[in-house]
Amino acid sequence: MDWGIENRLSRLIRQDGRCQFLPIDHGYFQGPTSCLEKPSETIRELLAYADGLFVTRGVLRSSVPSNSSTPIILRVSGGTSIIGADLANETITTSIDEIIRLNAAAVGISIFVGSDYEKQTLTNLSNLVNECEPYGIPVMAVTAVGKELEKRTARYLSLSCRIAAELGARIVKTYYSTEDFEKIIEGCPVPIVIAGGPKCETELEVFEFVYDGIQKGAIGVNLGRNVWQNPSPVAMMRALHAIIHNNKTPKEAQELFEELRNT
Repeated sequence: MDWGIENRLSRLIRQDGRCQFLPIDHGYFQGPTSCLEKPSETIRELLAYADGLFVTRGVLRSSVPSNSSTPIILRVSGGTSIIGADLANETITTSIDEIIRLNAAAVGISIFVGSDYEKQTLTNLSNLVNECEPYGIPVMAVTAVGKELEKRTARYLSLSCRIAAELGARIVKTYYSTEDFEKIIEGCPVPIVIAGGPKCETELEVFEFVYDGIQKGAIGVNLGRNVWQNPSPVAMMRALHAIIHNNKTPKEAQELFEELRNT
């Protein structure tokens, strides 16, 4: 692996081999999402606990302090919205010059396997890898499903993750599956981080799927709404950190969350 790629990945993935990414890129297709209306306020107390911040260039410039030491994963695909015909109809939105100018540790792009825009989004990924690899910038592929959440089966996710890795992604962000998640991990030759998806009903539910995913081989998480839409986001972030980096159980994470929430 090239030194530049290794160096940037080492900034995102800790020496224990795990990571906790914080995504705040939702506005690129959802607009002002609940609890993310003012990104600078949302992240103010959370950045210190994040191993990487997944963000668009616009919000990076407007809302993230330039002296922040948190590595940036730059969202570089888009062009659609929740009121449009198809969320899968994405393009690459950010040039390699801009990626370098913003000192990104990595970039992230969505792929929509099985959609009408499958070839387009997979070509987007391939082109982005071709642009970024010469500069030592790793690409994270996001296995998106648009509005079709029922697609999140182990068979579908395994297919999507493997294709992303085959096309050159250095990290894959995908959904947790209660069935055969270990097969998704085993079939993907690059590290996988767990996406959050829709907000869970309870904190314990989040802790349980994160713990199980880590035990089955995921290297970390990329959780947004289940953190910053929680009434106690810092407590949530720190409890997840305890699972990911300190090997705490869901019960222990819940106890820590309750303790932090009440202080």
